[in-house]
Amino acid sequence: MVYIAHLSKDKKLKKLLGIHPPHRLKKRRNICTYLCASIMSQQLSTKVADVIYRRFLALYNDKEPSPQQIIDMPFDTLRSIGLSNAKTNYVKNVARFEIDFGMSAAKLNKMSNEEVIEYLTQIKGVGRWTVEMLLMFALGREDVFAVDDLGIQNAMIKLYGLDNSDKKLLKEKLIKISDKWSPYRTYACLHLWQWKDNSPGK
Repeated sequence: MVYIAHLSKDKKLKKLLGIHPPHRLKKRRNICTYLCASIMSQQLSTKVADVIYRRFLALYNDKEPSPQQIIDMPFDTLRSIGLSNAKTNYVKNVARFEIDFGMSAAKLNKMSNEEVIEYLTQIKGVGRWTVEMLLMFALGREDVFAVDDLGIQNAMIKLYGLDNSDKKLLKEKLIKISDKWSPYRTYACLHLWQWKDNSPGK
């Protein structure tokens, strides 16, 4: 893989690259469903998130629903699969945004990473981290650095022996280190997550 040689220039990161096989990024067609699944999984373990997502699909005969089907599903029915009131609203917000403005892969692929973040964080319930995960795991973007991800922060603190007493300073250090990984920062994140065994990938 092309990224291995580039990331190996970072001697500390190089130690992680040989532990697991090289990563390949996937692209997904249904961005709306992916974003809904991301919202459902927030602050939950992977196991619980998977159960809730399976219940969600079961509402639609185990098929990915259209945005209109999500809108038409009664609030209480959607809530009954284990979602909070807020998450139920957020899922419906995503579906409404898809209908009103569109979020097809073809549309998003014409935008830069920052443009996609700016565009999708207009949706109430969708934050920067969620869109960064979408960029990596649904659009297959190679150069995304999720600086606010706790798993990434903890892995880098350990790997680089960083002081984490000042959160603002820590963030600046993390960004500075990650700048050297560009244009393959996504792959660096994948290896860091795998090293710490806490990948958020769906």
